[in-house]
Amino acid sequence: MFTAPSARPQALGALREIARALSTAWDLDTTLNLIVQKTTEVMHVDSCTIYLLDPDGRTLRLRASTGLASRAVGRATLNVGEGMTGFAVESNEPIFARDAQHDPHFKLVDEAEETPFISLLAVPLHIEANLIGAMNVQTRTPHDFNANEVALLSLIGDIAAGALAKAQLYDKQTRQIEEMRALAQVSEVVTSPQYLDDILDVVTEMAAKMMDTAVCAIFLLNDAGTHLELRSARRDQTAYEHRPPLPTSAIHSVIGTVLHTGQPIYIGNVQSDPRYQGQALARQEGLVSLLSVPLSVRDRVIGVFNCYTTESRQFTTEQQTLFATLANQTALAIENARLVTNTAVVREMHHRIKNNLQTVAMLMQLQLGDADRLDTREVLQTNIHRIRSIAAVHEILSEKGFRLVDVKDVLERITRTTAETMTPPGQSLTIRVFGEALTLPSKPATAIALVVNELVQNSLEHAFGVQSVPGHIEVSLGRSPEQIIIIVRDNGRGLPTNVTPGLGLEIVETLVQEDLNGRLKFNRPPNGGTEISLRLPRTIEQEIG
Repeated sequence: MFTAPSARPQALGALREIARALSTAWDLDTTLNLIVQKTTEVMHVDSCTIYLLDPDGRTLRLRASTGLASRAVGRATLNVGEGMTGFAVESNEPIFARDAQHDPHFKLVDEAEETPFISLLAVPLHIEANLIGAMNVQTRTPHDFNANEVALLSLIGDIAAGALAKAQLYDKQTRQIEEMRALAQVSEVVTSPQYLDDILDVVTEMAAKMMDTAVCAIFLLNDAGTHLELRSARRDQTAYEHRPPLPTSAIHSVIGTVLHTGQPIYIGNVQSDPRYQGQALARQEGLVSLLSVPLSVRDRVIGVFNCYTTESRQFTTEQQTLFATLANQTALAIENARLVTNTAVVREMHHRIKNNLQTVAMLMQLQLGDADRLDTREVLQTNIHRIRSIAAVHEILSEKGFRLVDVKDVLERITRTTAETMTPPGQSLTIRVFGEALTLPSKPATAIALVVNELVQNSLEHAFGVQSVPGHIEVSLGRSPEQIIIIVRDNGRGLPTNVTPGLGLEIVETLVQEDLNGRLKFNRPPNGGTEISLRLPRTIEQEIG
């Protein structure tokens, strides 16, 4: 560890080394691993671990570590305020202890194999006022962390937070590109209004970066030509409320004027310029300057492209030309998309429906062997839930088009419906789906939906019985660099000594092994209940459903 006399030059050298290493990293997994490796080296500790905050803002998920068990990455979690690391996030202050395991805030993380470590220092990770997670360092021998070491890890945390924000943005953009690539592979000519919205979202994202503006928004004429509808808006650190459709007859509004004249309009301050009709809303949202240009195809205006700043700005001629060129290219893409026939869309939907009907047939065929001893009502109820699981995937597809399926959204819908229909009268039960957003092609998404449905149904049928404590079922979604990790756990009576798989678990094993190329494991948590973990290869993110 650093000693006081040489702490300052060593600290500066360590920070330079970490910053130099992070400058070569782009994606999130690489950035996380570089941070923990370099921090372990420069601080001469035995372990460095990073937890990132889940989208729910309540759960810290272990995402990288040099000393803890690799199987805990992506699956181990702490609530904010839980353990020393969770307390560092809740208090937004560093916390350290020579004998960490006897500290009142300490909590052993499941499967992390933390017992060999003695001393611990944890700091929060934040960008400006926004907490994004925490990092900690641990030693196997007793160590008193001094002020220089606390300050150094805090500085490393500041550098790491910026690098992680860049990496998360890079991963988000990469997922958008991969999503569009997957869509293109379905058919080079497939298009739909929802697919168009995906393209527009990417366009507004790119435009905001190129123009360095806080908001970029695209309004398109509806099919009847009576209203301009907001189809995409990219916001950055400012509230930009959803605008209702604007009648094309509103020729005195800014976008109405652009629509009817086909000419761009620049407004230096929308908060005070009388031409801008939403001055109060602009003041509320902090919008200042506006550049509004038409989306035109062959002298026909089909929409309006706006960009706003949060400070007064005079757009240069080059910026105005760039924005107008982007608008022209966007208008051509929109028009070309609308001219494509829906033949490929219909063909793809037939293919998906056929695949899912075959899945339903397979599930029912598995029940034939037990037909003599199964209750008819039970069979029908079970199959209804299985079909609803498949239907939930199609519901997402129908809402969002041929984009990848939001698995978290699907599982929330399935578990909500299952809980409503299968919870016994008088039983207090909550089902929670939490963790990272997973977007997958329809085929693996459907298989995961069926697997989780079977596991949740199994918990509802066998885990609780008559018990006085409220029942809880949790579905956790996480990632490691190589795997997608899904955990279903309950606080019920726990697994019997000899588990005899029924039809439901046979279906789960078949889907996990054959359709998802993954592994299934049954665990008995030390605090009771049952935990089933699924580890799936991340290659399923690139498959076409």
